[in-house]
Amino acid sequence: MVVINKAQEMIMATLFVLGCFLQTVQAAKADDVALAWRPTSPFRDELRDLGVAGLIRDDAEATALVSTDFGNVTVAAPAAVLYPSCPADIAALLLASCARSSPFPVSARGRGHSARGQAAAPNGVVVNMPSLGRLGGSSTASRLSVSVEGQCIDAGGEQLWVDVLRTALAHGLTPRSWTDYLHLTVGGTLSNAGISGQAFRYGPQISNVQELDVITGLGEMVTCSKERHSDLFDAVLGGLGQFGVITRARIQLVPAPTRARWVRLLYTSAAALTGDQERLIDVERGDALSGLMDYVEGTVLADKGLIGSWRSPSPSSSSFGSEPDVAARVAKLAEEAGGVLYCLEGALYYGGAAGGEPDVEKRLETLMRELRYERGFAFVHDVSYMGFLDRVRDGELRLRAAGQWDVPHPWLNLFLPRSRVLDFAAGVFHGIFRRGTTGAMGPVLVYPMNRNRWDSNTSAVFPEEEEVFYTVGILRSAVSDGDLGRLEEQNNDILRFCEEAGIPCVQYLSYYADQAGWEKKHFGPAKWARFVERKRKYDPKAILSRGQRIFTSPLA
Repeated sequence: MVVINKAQEMIMATLFVLGCFLQTVQAAKADDVALAWRPTSPFRDELRDLGVAGLIRDDAEATALVSTDFGNVTVAAPAAVLYPSCPADIAALLLASCARSSPFPVSARGRGHSARGQAAAPNGVVVNMPSLGRLGGSSTASRLSVSVEGQCIDAGGEQLWVDVLRTALAHGLTPRSWTDYLHLTVGGTLSNAGISGQAFRYGPQISNVQELDVITGLGEMVTCSKERHSDLFDAVLGGLGQFGVITRARIQLVPAPTRARWVRLLYTSAAALTGDQERLIDVERGDALSGLMDYVEGTVLADKGLIGSWRSPSPSSSSFGSEPDVAARVAKLAEEAGGVLYCLEGALYYGGAAGGEPDVEKRLETLMRELRYERGFAFVHDVSYMGFLDRVRDGELRLRAAGQWDVPHPWLNLFLPRSRVLDFAAGVFHGIFRRGTTGAMGPVLVYPMNRNRWDSNTSAVFPEEEEVFYTVGILRSAVSDGDLGRLEEQNNDILRFCEEAGIPCVQYLSYYADQAGWEKKHFGPAKWARFVERKRKYDPKAILSRGQRIFTSPLA
């Protein structure tokens, strides 16, 4: 990396943007991106002098669109929105902020799928990352490039995982690790971790990245990997947007299957579910169930409405059972179990590189024999590999049609040590959840992961005391008046219960109100010291991602 002085910063800021400025304006017109301005805008004038104003909108319409996020809980308006045509535009913006005596905050925004305003830039500039794939003559195809020989794909940070999947499948390849919802950006999930039911075998998405292009908070454009600028590489992965903007990621690929046997099995106890899940993810023990499933998750059905949650078809749908009495039988089972059921959800891949149908039938037969689910409550559906991975999309479209997608989502995601998951289940699923009905909808996930598939050198925080830890995702939607308050109160009850019961938990997709919460409740002394050291190195003026509330002013 090169050290540059103030004068060079100003020159570089201008040079960075000259190469793409003219084509950006032309493409912006073609894409109907109105470069509207308030007539008197000192902030706009200053950025224009630095060569970036032609890419920025500061009108009310543009800023309102990025003032909230998927969570719909907070509102924070930026001063302006940058529509970059190339990574150099983002570097120019960051250099401009660095050149000011009072740097303005900058946040990269992909799909805005944060829950508490983490991608906001109050009184600063939000970077509209999807513009990288639309402006300046770029296209989604040009920002996705597969190397069949190298078995990897280069993906722009703004690209959606669903497009990464489609592009890779065209070559008979696929990434190894996923999120449950594929309509998120590459840079967004890699800034957190990216988890789902394949993480037990391959680790989170951040464990499957070979190389990154990053623009640091100093405006430096750096290519990094485990071999080159490894500290920046590790810092950015799971780094919550604090150290740089990801503009490209090289992701490992493997030969792809073509089909999936999608399995849902109902349980009446947390002990039976988690015991089976742990057998399934223990890929090294050689148990009859060891590694038999390719995708292992689970859900908690503590409200009547959650049996048909939005994440996937319910057991009563035609996808998982055509008997007319399935819904009634599930309701009766829930009543007999005290109002709480558990569902093991997973998939067995086959076809293509994953073996033929006889093999998957044999594996399925072993599952049905060995697992301790409630007999008569097994539901199996055969779908395409793509259809299984993109299954949440159907639920999203249904909720959008019903006007229930753009509602508040006060989500709570936790990592728990394996030794305390049953204590958590007793206190939360059979306690807090049963004491009051929120009336809300949305799934509650619970499934285990293997610690040795995670890299402790990255910025991601996860339990490291035990070989297995669980993720619990309480993904509720506030669809009626009063739901939001009740759900937030319930989340606080859950966190209070964990503290009083001595259950160590780490928040995933974390939210803390201030720096003290991050330091003491999330990172702990050693990891906090490393995090601060990296911040001083790559974003000392705390320009990036202030919406996380980790650093809100320049470091001394």
